[in-house]
Amino acid sequence: MKLTGNTREELVGRIRNDIPATHTLFLDFGGCLIRVDSSTAALHEALADYFKEFVTTSGAAMITVSAHECHTLALDFDFSVKTPDPGKTKIKEEWVDLADGRIVRKRLTGMHFIFGQGENCAIGPCLDNSNQVINFINNRFIEWKLNMGGFLGHAAGVIHNERGISLAGFSGAGKSTLALHLMSKGTTFVSNDRIMVEESGEGLTMFGVAKQPRINPGTALNNPDLSRIVESELREEFLAMPTEDLWQLEHKYDALIDECYGPGRFSLKSTMDALVILNWKREGGDMRVALVDPHDREDLLPAFMKGTGLFYLPQNPDRREDPGIEAYADMLSRTNLIEISGGVDFEKAADICLKYMETGILS
Repeated sequence: MKLTGNTREELVGRIRNDIPATHTLFLDFGGCLIRVDSSTAALHEALADYFKEFVTTSGAAMITVSAHECHTLALDFDFSVKTPDPGKTKIKEEWVDLADGRIVRKRLTGMHFIFGQGENCAIGPCLDNSNQVINFINNRFIEWKLNMGGFLGHAAGVIHNERGISLAGFSGAGKSTLALHLMSKGTTFVSNDRIMVEESGEGLTMFGVAKQPRINPGTALNNPDLSRIVESELREEFLAMPTEDLWQLEHKYDALIDECYGPGRFSLKSTMDALVILNWKREGGDMRVALVDPHDREDLLPAFMKGTGLFYLPQNPDRREDPGIEAYADMLSRTNLIEISGGVDFEKAADICLKYMETGILS
C-alpha cells in the first residue's frame, strides 16, 4: 500500500478513508476513556478479549486510536534509526517527526504507528502483531498521563486495604514475581512493569498500565497459582535446571490476571503509599528491610526511574527531557521509600508488604 501525506492529520485521514475502522471498543483506564476503532472484526475481538476487564460503554473519549489491517505500507520519509538499547545489537525501530506528530516503524514486523495530539493509528499486519497494537494503546495512555505532569516509573504495583505500593528493583530483582506473590495473598493488581505517578493532596497517586504480566518459568513454578501455566512436558526439564539458570531463562508466559486469580483483581488506579525497591541478591544472607530517605539514597532511584522512549511525544516542550534524579527524589519524598536488601526471600518480602498494606506499619 502506498500512502502519501506530509502531516499526521493527512496520513491518518487517508488511512481511515482507505481502510475504514468500523468496529469500535471503549476502554476505561483509571478514569481515562479510550476509543479504539479496528478495521476487522477479528482484531476487534482480540483487543476486546485482552482488555476485557477495562471494556466500558461509550462516552466522550479522551484518546482515540484506530488500527488498520494491511500487508505492507510504503512511506516516503527519511526515517532515523533508533540506537539499540545497551547490550543489544539488532535495530528494531525507526522514526520520523512530523509537524504535528511522529511515525514509528517496526522493522521486524512492518508495523507503522502514527501519533500526536489528536487521532492516532496503527497500520500493517495488526492481527499478527496484536501485542504491538496493545502496547501502542497503552503508550497513548502513558503519554496522556505524563503530559498531565506525571512521572514514569519502572515498577509493578498492587493495592490492598486501600493502600497501594509500587515495587521496583534493579535488573532481574523480581518485582513482577513479588507482585504475583502478593496477588496470591489477596491483593489487587495495578501494573506489571510501568506506573505513572502524580501528586495528589498530601501524597501520591499511581496509575497502572493495562498489560498482562509476562513471566519466566521460575516465577511460574514457584507460585501455586501460576504453576499450571507451564506445559507438563516442560515442567520436569525446567525443575531439573540449576536455580540461577531457571530464573534467567528467556522463555515467557502470559499470566492472565483474571484466569489465574479470578475476575475483578485488576485496577489501574491507586494511592501510592510506598515504593519498595528490591536491592537484594541470591545468596545475600538474611533479608533486611529499612525505611530510607530518597534524598539520602539517590543510588536506589535509578531502579525506579524510566526513560520515556520513542512513543512519548510531549505536549509541553519543557518535558522533552526526562525528569532528573533530584526531581524523582523530591516526588518520592511524598511517600515511604522502603529498601529490601540482603538475600532474596519472596515469601518473607510478600508477608512484610502485605502487613504494611494492612496496618500501615513496617516491620
